[in-house]
Amino acid sequence: MEAVLPLDRMTTAEKLRAMEAIWADLTHHADSFESPAWHGDVLRERDQRVAEGKESFVDWEEAKRQLRERHL
Repeated sequence: MEAVLPLDRMTTAEKLRAMEAIWADLTHHADSFESPAWHGDVLRERDQRVAEGKESFVDWEEAKRQLRERHL
């Protein structure tokens, strides 16, 4: 099945809401798939950079808030 969204007519906020809906659905079925091995490598690398003070991050809710403010 191919899902087609009118991306060229959607606002950024609409696209973000669609992504959130897809992500929410995927997390309900997380036990049915595995992350690729490289995901673990990237996470370990980022953890090390944070521990060394070379990188920082914001939590997901804050990141979404910042994106919405920038694009609304």
